[in-house]
Amino acid sequence: MAYVPPFEMPRSEIKSELGRIRHPFRIAIDRAKNPFNIGAIVRTAHSFLAKEIILIGTEPWYERAAMGMQHYENIVELPTERSFLDAAEKEGWRLIAFEKDHAQVGLWEAELHEDAVLVFGNEDNGCSPGILEAADQVVGIPMFGINHSYPISIAAGIGMAEWARRYYEKGRCL
Repeated sequence: MAYVPPFEMPRSEIKSELGRIRHPFRIAIDRAKNPFNIGAIVRTAHSFLAKEIILIGTEPWYERAAMGMQHYENIVELPTERSFLDAAEKEGWRLIAFEKDHAQVGLWEAELHEDAVLVFGNEDNGCSPGILEAADQVVGIPMFGINHSYPISIAAGIGMAEWARRYYEKGRCL
């Protein structure tokens, strides 16, 4: 089970304590069309204690959907895909793009590095061609029904859950 610091601490102390136990992966969202989805992903990323949440683009997002968790997270907003790709190259990020139409490997077979940046595109177009080209892997999440896609917030949760399952399967603990 995860360690959660007591809420009687000031917010800055809670954030500092969470920083000590954060996981090494990042999540990036190529601005979802629905502002609620970004807030929901921020809330979910908090539950997995992602190192950073990178929002690509300048569209507004619905903070209320994050249920206050945005105050405890390291949220980086990059205005363009180019600025994201430049940061990825400079920092040596391993990009794992989640994209159903251009998948090269299924989630169960994909290599999810501990320091990966899990990238999710928007609801209409998925990940951009530039992100797909820069990605180390393009991963598809298995689907078994007739629906053609997962909601982006669900796909992000599935990706983070699989990353965490593998991380803890190797004997990691907080």
